[in-house]
Amino acid sequence: MKRFFVIVLDSFGIGEMPDAASFGDFGVNTIGAVSESDKLKVPNLRDLGLFQIDGVKVSERIDRGTKPSARIARMTEKSAGKDTTIGHWEIAGLISDKPLPTYPNGFPKEVLDEFSAKTGRGVLCNKPYSGTQVINDYGDEHIKTGDLIVYTSADSVFQIAAHEDIVPCEQLYEYCRIARQILTGEHGVGRVIARPFVGTSGNYTRTPHRHDFSLLPPGDTMLDVLKAEGKDVIAVGKINDIFAGKGVTEFVYTSGNEEGIERTLEYLDKDFEGLCFVNLVDYDMLYGHRRDVDGYAAALTYFDEKLPAILSKMRPDDALLITADHGCDPSYTKTTDHTREYTPMILCGDSIDPGNIGTRESFSDIAATVLDFLGSQERLAGKSML
Repeated sequence: MKRFFVIVLDSFGIGEMPDAASFGDFGVNTIGAVSESDKLKVPNLRDLGLFQIDGVKVSERIDRGTKPSARIARMTEKSAGKDTTIGHWEIAGLISDKPLPTYPNGFPKEVLDEFSAKTGRGVLCNKPYSGTQVINDYGDEHIKTGDLIVYTSADSVFQIAAHEDIVPCEQLYEYCRIARQILTGEHGVGRVIARPFVGTSGNYTRTPHRHDFSLLPPGDTMLDVLKAEGKDVIAVGKINDIFAGKGVTEFVYTSGNEEGIERTLEYLDKDFEGLCFVNLVDYDMLYGHRRDVDGYAAALTYFDEKLPAILSKMRPDDALLITADHGCDPSYTKTTDHTREYTPMILCGDSIDPGNIGTRESFSDIAATVLDFLGSQERLAGKSML
């Protein structure tokens, strides 16, 4: 009974890609930034081979280790994007030739007019904005008027912020479903995101009740293939949302990294055959976008401390792959958005020979590897790394 665990350290990039400048990113390096923090202590990732991956540039104080105990590679994003949705789709074997639409000047009037007509509420902001700053700048007016705070970023997102006392979470989720129905075709953004918050004037804070409503993947992924073959496809964290439930047989939401790791440990104790696909979001949401180098480093240290427990629960027929979906350099001050970077690939298991297999052409090699390992006869984009 083979099991494959894929853990996505959301936004853990390992250095800029050659085309980073065309995405507005110059000299970005997430792993390099966090390596400067004395909060980073990752001996287990080091021993697996993290710092020996091609092109990794880190602080001179970092012990890079010697021979990797896992199979390692540097992953190249082939899709035209640097966002969560496109990154995860490519990991799952679906390459996106065209970027999802973005709105640097806000959403067009016809979109907002239809949204307001269907929700019965006005709209505030309608600009690219920091998620923590937007609630402080527009929170008072939102509470006074009941209008919804709609904002975006450099990513393909339509975000709706509302105070939980003014708009209960279930109502906010319904507004997001309305927006998701509107935002298709030309305006088919990757995600509509509910951003509930609480607090009083000058002291507003976001709650963990965020919920993503993603665009349906335009083609089959490894999730669909495995489900069609009767295998389990377990989604932990926001994976179910990223794929709009497509190809998922079981899912559990999490409040952050700590719970995501605990749910993963629980699934390691369970009998199933197929894929457990995990997203640990805090690196991106709490530390990358907020440009918190020490917080990012400490979160990686926490994951590293949990790695021995994860590895100890693996069975002889299991495989574990650790990767990321894009970068979000917490030291980069030109923007607070994602950064176009290579990502790490660390693959281990009793049947996996260790070693450095260089730089891969696409994240989709991960999907090919998962399908190969689990004995699937179907092939999507990518080449197996087994």
